[in-house]
Amino acid sequence: MKITSKGQVTIPVHIREKLDLLPNTEVMFRIGGNAVRILKANKEGAHHRGNSVLAKLRGTADTKMSTKEILALTRGE
Repeated sequence: MKITSKGQVTIPVHIREKLDLLPNTEVMFRIGGNAVRILKANKEGAHHRGNSVLAKLRGTADTKMSTKEILALTRGE
């Protein structure tokens, strides 16, 4: 594996899948001797993938339905 001229490396897919490293996942680096470890950042209040999707959608609805009407519609009432 080579480092690009911009200092980038591609994390192999099997490692990304095993560690659940999705696009926009925050990571941090730890240096120990001649080795570097990449770790998922564990920030307080970190968002999970579903939360970030919901955050992007928040406020984008254009319906004038009330919450009660939406719940009735989703429940088939």
